[in-house]
Amino acid sequence: MRIFIGAGLVVLLDQVTKLAVRRRLLPGQSIPVWPGVFHVSYVQNPGAAFGILKYQTGLFIAVTAVVATAIIIYARRLGPGAGWLRLALALELGGALGNLIDRLRFGYVVDFLDFRVWPVFNVADMAVVVGVGLLFLHLLRAEGQRA
Repeated sequence: MRIFIGAGLVVLLDQVTKLAVRRRLLPGQSIPVWPGVFHVSYVQNPGAAFGILKYQTGLFIAVTAVVATAIIIYARRLGPGAGWLRLALALELGGALGNLIDRLRFGYVVDFLDFRVWPVFNVADMAVVVGVGLLFLHLLRAEGQRA
């Protein structure tokens, strides 16, 4: 299934970028790429998005396992012509698994993309956000076709 290839590519990109950050920076270290606008900053995030629910690793692992299973089951039931929906699910699954790997290995998620006006995030986070956005657009389109 193409959803697994897409999810695998997200996980690969996520883990390779996190490895590069862990090898080159110390926790808390930041390198300005565009000073004041964009930095690469190594943050060990024990919480969820924006640092909420810190140190709830067991909860995050359980929720991620349930969500990933639901995505896989739903994706298997999709018929032809669901390309954007498949892409959305692949991004969400890949992002969820990318951060799950970190939680299982380290007990925290490696974040490093720092735009200074927003909490630091990573490739997996971006994939989840874009996937949710595509899912939202898919639902709006489906609702519009019903009306």
